[in-house]
Order: sequence, then structure tokens, then C-alpha cells
Amino acid sequence: MAEIRLEGVTKTFGSHVALDNVSMTVPNGSFVVLLGPTGAGKTTTLRMVSGLDHPDSGEIFIGGLPMRGLTPAQRNVAMVFQQYSLYPHLTVRQNLEFPLKSPLLKTPPAEITRKVNAIAEVLQISHKLDNKATTLSGGEMQRVSIGRALVRNPQLYLMDEPLSSLDAKLRSDLRIELKSIQANSGATLLYVTHDQIEAMTMATHVGVLHQGRLVQFGSPRDIYENPVSVYAAARLGQPRINILPADIFPSSPVGAATIGLRPEHISQGEGEDSFVRRVEHLGDQTRLHLSYKNHDLVTVTAAHTGLRNGDIVKIQPNKPLYFDADGIRL
Repeated sequence: MAEIRLEGVTKTFGSHVALDNVSMTVPNGSFVVLLGPTGAGKTTTLRMVSGLDHPDSGEIFIGGLPMRGLTPAQRNVAMVFQQYSLYPHLTVRQNLEFPLKSPLLKTPPAEITRKVNAIAEVLQISHKLDNKATTLSGGEMQRVSIGRALVRNPQLYLMDEPLSSLDAKLRSDLRIELKSIQANSGATLLYVTHDQIEAMTMATHVGVLHQGRLVQFGSPRDIYENPVSVYAAARLGQPRINILPADIFPSSPVGAATIGLRPEHISQGEGEDSFVRRVEHLGDQTRLHLSYKNHDLVTVTAAHTGLRNGDIVKIQPNKPLYFDADGIRL
């Protein structure tokens, strides 16, 4: 496995700047998630590392070696795309075996069978091994794509929203399995998503991207608790952080333009009145959609709360985040 290092990487497509002087280190054996909305530069970063695209300026190092001029095959990486890419004329088993039958790997037949069966079991496709790829559902095809990467032993894995086409239960199961496989193998994994739940549950590190720039890099917990900006704060947390004018509550610090309140930053039972617009029961918790001084905000309360639409509840901030007029954390 290997460390990935980007130094001042810039990439443009015509007049569009896809990556703007990005520097980042993906530690050896880490699970790094690149997080951001469409157009933030996540997939472009992945393509730079894989060798499918090349930077206009800057350098990429894998395992301490410069990658300039090397093809994807020479970089020894395994990539899973958002859109599955299988050999349609082959069976599931043959698709999974394909990378292991490379003359470069020289994998014994018994080992090929063992690896394919083990990965098929993890991905819940053992019963499909003899089916042609064209007979699979979209979710099954994506699982085969993931499996084809996992059977190898590359320097690193690159994954571009690999779970987006799966149903909710399977997505949850595979989040656990992918994290377990990565942790047990010590693999370095660079993973692209806009799903903050995937970032919070799987990542050892998160890179927050915005319009081609790396805004913040750190552990999911650190970015959640200590975001550098409103933008970074909004990338993690469910429900999303509430952003309100700073003067809506007393005692805001000098220079604060907005206050950021995560659900756990809103204490109930004391303070000023807010109006309950909607009560949203989610089983293990209940979300309260409140109106406070003509501003909407969302917080959480006990799963079996007796609050109803139209009730009044007193609230006050507890350890809020403050941001200046440019959205930078104070």
C-alpha cells in the first residue's frame, strides 16, 4: 500500500478551473473521502491520481515516487467508477477473475477461486457467479465492479461514488464491509462521494472540496466540530447545521455575522419561545422544525416526545459556532 501526495495540482478544462492549486497528503493505509457537491473537483482529483487525466501543473506522488508520465497500469491502482463497467459477454465469475488472470500477477488458479468466492460472499452475489453480466440489475452490476477491484492487491483503491446506485439497506451493509476490508487489509483508499453519512461512517480523513479548492482536510470528527468555514460546516451533519444571523441571540462576539447551530447546540426548556412548525418522527429520534424570530431551524429531541405541531418550546444556544461576513470561522 502507499501514501498519495498532491503538490500544487491544477487542472483546467477550457476556461473552467477544475482543480486550483490542490495540495494534500493521503496517509498510507488511510480511508480518505473527498466530499463536496457536483463540480467541486472530487472526480477530477481521482482521475489525476489514477493517471486517466494529467495535471496542467503540480506533481502527484504515490509511494514517494513521481507519477508524471506513468499510465494507470504502471501506477498499480484499482478504480471503481460511478457507472459500472463490466465485460457483458462474461459471467460474474469471469469478470471477477479477469484482473487476477493478468500475466503480471501470476495468481495460482486455486487462489483465484478462493479470492473470487470470498469477495462474492461479502458482496452478496455468490448466487450470481454463473450469470452473464447482462442479466444483472444495476445494483448487482455495481457490486461486481466493486468486487473486481477488491480481488486485486494494488497500491491503492480509487472509488467514485460506488454505492450511489444501491438500495438503502445494501448501501448500509456495504459501508460496513468496505470499511472492514480496508481496515483489515491496511489498504489506502481514496473515495469520492457527496454523501456525508458515508464520509462520517467510513473515513479516517475527509477532504472538503469547493470549486476546485481544498477547503479543509482532517478527521470527520474534527471537521464536524471545528469547521473552518460555513461551507465546511454544511458538508457534515444530519440534519444540516442551522445558519442564522449572529444577533438573533445575545452575547455574540465582535465580528460575528452568522451563528452556526448544530442540533445538539440547541438547548430546550430555557431561553426564548420558538414555534413548533413540524414534528418529524424517525424512530430513534425526533426532529423538531422550529420557527424562531421568523427564522427556520431544525433540532432533535427525544424519540417519544409529546410535542406537537403548533406547540411553543423555549430554546437557547449551547456552544455555537460563529462566522464572519465571509463565512470564515471566528
